[in-house]
Amino acid sequence: MSRALLLLLCLCMVGCTTSPPQNPDNLCSIFREKDDWYDDAADARDEWGSPIPVMMSIIYQESRFQAKAKPPRKKILGFIPGPRPSSAYGYSQAKKTTWAEYKRNAGRYGADRDDFADAIDFVGWYNAQSAKRSGISRSDPYRLYLAYHEGHGGFNRATYRKKPWLMKVARKVESRAGRYRSQLAACEEELKDDGWFFGWF
Repeated sequence: MSRALLLLLCLCMVGCTTSPPQNPDNLCSIFREKDDWYDDAADARDEWGSPIPVMMSIIYQESRFQAKAKPPRKKILGFIPGPRPSSAYGYSQAKKTTWAEYKRNAGRYGADRDDFADAIDFVGWYNAQSAKRSGISRSDPYRLYLAYHEGHGGFNRATYRKKPWLMKVARKVESRAGRYRSQLAACEEELKDDGWFFGWF
């Protein structure tokens, strides 16, 4: 009986750690609920120079903070589930090839796409690559998202100009990053203090 109870408790704990935040529209609420995420985001910011609101806005757009998110399957004859359009997976919706490049380039050989700390580090790394390869400011969520979606080669060729829907989505990312920035300004000191306190235990 005790083993069954322990197994149930473990399953509940796993479910809690992988569930999306209850209020994804408020960055302070996200970080208060997911008490390790702020430290993970701050580590990625310090490593790659990408602002936390920008990275979090990109992750929101890609997966709504769902750890095991995948692109929807295409429908065959309108109702038969077909193949997925890409290998994108996890919080960051990174494709297998890009994730493999990240692991080699950043030395994160054990990184997993459904681990939040690894996913936000990937977004920070990708944004740093966008700064190097495409000359995009690390604080420019609009262009960073276009490069994130199109790849650096596509962004440099301005392929997004033929995709009005994508530019509209990038503006949403930009707008959300602005809201997240304002929200974080009101609670970051509190989040830093919490991290300092619990770091002693």
